Amino acid sequence: MTPLLQKLVDLSLLDNDTALSIYNESKGSENREEELILEKKLLEEQALFDAKSQIVGFPYIKDAPKNIPLRILEMIPEDSARHYNVIPLDQEGSSVSIGMVYPEDIKSQEVLRFLSIEKGFRYEISLIDYTTFNELLKRYKSLKQEVSKALGDLENEIETDPKRKDRQVKAEAERISEEAPISRIVAVLLRNAVEGKASDIHIEPTFDKTQVRFRLDGVLHTSIILPKKVHPAIVARIKILSNLKIDESRIPQDGRFSLKFSDKRIDFRVSTFPTSEGESVCLRILDPTEGVRRVDELGLIGRPLNLLKNAIKKPYGMILSTGPTGSGKTTTLYAILQSLDRDKINIMTLEDPVEYIVEGINQSQAKPDIGYTFASGLRSILRHDPNVIMVGEIRDHETADLAVHSALTGHLVLSTLHTNNAVGAIPRFINLGIESFLIPSSINLVIGQRLVRKLCPECKEKAKPNQEVSDMILKELKGLPADVLKEYGIDLKEISIYKPKGCDKCGQQGYSGRIGIFEVFEMNDKMAEIITKDVSEENIKTQGIKSGMILMRQDGFIKVLQGITSVEEVISKTKEGAL
Repeated sequence: MTPLLQKLVDLSLLDNDTALSIYNESKGSENREEELILEKKLLEEQALFDAKSQIVGFPYIKDAPKNIPLRILEMIPEDSARHYNVIPLDQEGSSVSIGMVYPEDIKSQEVLRFLSIEKGFRYEISLIDYTTFNELLKRYKSLKQEVSKALGDLENEIETDPKRKDRQVKAEAERISEEAPISRIVAVLLRNAVEGKASDIHIEPTFDKTQVRFRLDGVLHTSIILPKKVHPAIVARIKILSNLKIDESRIPQDGRFSLKFSDKRIDFRVSTFPTSEGESVCLRILDPTEGVRRVDELGLIGRPLNLLKNAIKKPYGMILSTGPTGSGKTTTLYAILQSLDRDKINIMTLEDPVEYIVEGINQSQAKPDIGYTFASGLRSILRHDPNVIMVGEIRDHETADLAVHSALTGHLVLSTLHTNNAVGAIPRFINLGIESFLIPSSINLVIGQRLVRKLCPECKEKAKPNQEVSDMILKELKGLPADVLKEYGIDLKEISIYKPKGCDKCGQQGYSGRIGIFEVFEMNDKMAEIITKDVSEENIKTQGIKSGMILMRQDGFIKVLQGITSVEEVISKTKEGAL
């Protein structure tokens, strides 16, 4: 009897007679004893491989990793992986994590040693079951294989003579963009980005190639490299989907389109930008079912959340969201809109562009190229008897002036500003030409925000911070009242933090998803007095802190101590002057 069968008997998972029967049957067939046990449904797969792990001495990985990069899969060719039941899982430096169904198999070990020498990597072995292996094997047939096949079908379709006239190139690109291979390449790129939960796709031409990158949790990752010759056709295909001008490559263009994936409609917002090597394309992926969050899902907790909820209930005034591009400002505004009773009030928005379609709201897209700006659009909106107005961004005097007067005349106004922090909104309004005495009466609340990556709940590790980190956290949080710290469940006498590790659930990244860190600045009588006398940002900040404002970095470190994010994420997103 083999060691595995004996182990199963010892663990009372199989009786002795059944084990002997499996042993004899496996000797007389090509089926391994593991296969026979599962085929006869004698044991659950995980129970079988849990026992096997004890015999072979390698850890058992139960779930398939997500988003294994292609460069890692290529460490072992698909044919070898399929034949020897061995597959790469992850790479750290020169060390590769290898999953094997039969780590005890001498031939599999020999092949692995040969490949490691040939490609120059060290490896660590883990045990994986059949389900995991078969799931991972499908990854070979994902992005690169599908694209490569399409490129093969496209061979000789595209002329590459540099002497051809631009008009000929564009005409050919338009023709080829309708061909099945190019359509397939674009479809594969879009599907893989959606399935991988990417927020953006960047298609960027360089001197000799086209680079495709996906943004995952705010970080760009190279997904695939394509031949430069297919770039015009891919751009043309995306332009056709977005209803953009194919023959115009000198100026940027914006558009959008929608596709269905697994019965779910996904919107794509498209932007093209001319570069010296060709047009760069950026696609923002928008899932209407997941993109519009509720207010209590943003990351606001405690007093800041209550301040926002109270501000939303007011019939007039202004709520501003501030921060750099990509900090979640628009998401915050949509969450506010989602919380309103859309049946009983008239809500109108002016956006550039419209990101999510929300039922019960009149949404309009600004088009500056034809004179339909935020200012002119806002002027028109006021003639439509709105209760709530959302303006995508306040960036000039006219828009700011109209927004202030709208807030003063009985409208709830939502908008965004590009400032470093919440209190910076006040000097910004002054710079835009708004009289200081108008600001306290018009602004109810200002939200400053950033997005940080959330630690993967499955693999995050609790740790004691070093002295430098500990001192930094204490310095930031010691000024907060004791009742605030208690509300958040924080004890500064015993500081523990959490660090990213990486597991199969998060694709070995250590992070999964993003959450906001905030500072919420509320207008009150004391603040109004300061604004009308001395509009310095420092004075406003000081008064805000006295009124109980939690600063953005403080909110970040609170989330660190709660195990939501890491110290590194908070520091990188809240460093001074980072826009």
